[in-house]
Amino acid sequence: MIAMVGAVLLASVAPQWGRSEGVLHLGRVTDVGVFLLFFLHGMGLSTDSLKTGATRWKLHVLVQASTYVLFPLWWGALSMLLGRWVPHDLLMGFFYLAVLPSTVSSSVAMTALARGHVAAAVLNATLSTLLGVFLTPLLVSVVMQGQGHDLDVGHTMAKVAQMLLLPFVAGHLLRPLLLSWFARIKPITNIFDRAVIVLLVWSAFSDSVADGLWTRHGPLLLAQAILGAALFLAPMLWVTRRMARAMGFEVEDEIVAVFCGSKKTLASGMPMAKLLFGGSAAMGVLILPIMLYHQLQLFVCAVMARRYAARAAKSIVSA
Repeated sequence: MIAMVGAVLLASVAPQWGRSEGVLHLGRVTDVGVFLLFFLHGMGLSTDSLKTGATRWKLHVLVQASTYVLFPLWWGALSMLLGRWVPHDLLMGFFYLAVLPSTVSSSVAMTALARGHVAAAVLNATLSTLLGVFLTPLLVSVVMQGQGHDLDVGHTMAKVAQMLLLPFVAGHLLRPLLLSWFARIKPITNIFDRAVIVLLVWSAFSDSVADGLWTRHGPLLLAQAILGAALFLAPMLWVTRRMARAMGFEVEDEIVAVFCGSKKTLASGMPMAKLLFGGSAAMGVLILPIMLYHQLQLFVCAVMARRYAARAAKSIVSA
């Protein structure tokens, strides 16, 4: 969070340094970084975990429906109620948030912390990411075209697949050959992951600031984005929890439904935004909701995970 705030401040003060085609050529640097990032994500995926979690099909349907159906429907409801008071670019940024996949690393980490079904979380988060390669560009293209933007659906999906899916699949296929090497570099992969995201934020905001981001929008934009992130997270946490209980899930599966069904990915969201909106003067506004939502979901879900874990510990003691 500190690094992302620093990137935004640096972009605001000296946007020429971080522009995609600026002196540091961050456009090319981040392209390489994103490719390597998803290659490493694919290599870190365990096939055994996917097989173990594959039997809970009702749970998987709930999580994917929450990610790609409930979120967009909730955006539609909020846009009808509040859209007239929200800048158009920010409203589109929240739609982009609504159609993003679930996040992999933090969903699995929170599920493990809460003592939920980790294998099911791995499968759901991975499935969500793979579906997002096609569904996110498709949904964004449909809505953006309806708003007067020109996006080629087929070309956009091909770009996303080439930059995200291809290295992911390649990394997973090479996992048996490179597993020992991957185990040695595992401590630095999280650092690399965060570094690529910060560079993407820096580049995106540098381009937007240079094109007049802060001269067109004031502090009200940030306040609206923070409020909007809360209006997405709180209802989705409540709905996924209620639906999991209504479907009779055990608490371990409820944890997966809550954490995987309410989360949105910054790790995939930033690279995908670059492919979808790269070159747009509104890029900084379009990615603002996912940046804020990511931090909010980490904080709130960490508190919830500890409460779930405490309840599980009490159950063990009572038994």
